[in-house]
Amino acid sequence: MASSRTTFTIDPELAERARQLGVNISAAARQGVADAVRAALARSDREAYQRHPERPEASWAQAEAWGEE
Repeated sequence: MASSRTTFTIDPELAERARQLGVNISAAARQGVADAVRAALARSDREAYQRHPERPEASWAQAEAWGEE
């Protein structure tokens, strides 16, 4: 997958501690953004469902289950 360059600001003490511990800051940032996007999508989906919940349709009452005769 192609990457996009971006710049962000990080607390100097946190950056130094990450270096001391061998944390790959770029990989950690990518993972953090991916996690944040997944959480935002889940929140958005929940909110959309709450605004427009599924409602049973009358036509389903007459439908037969697959496999039953």
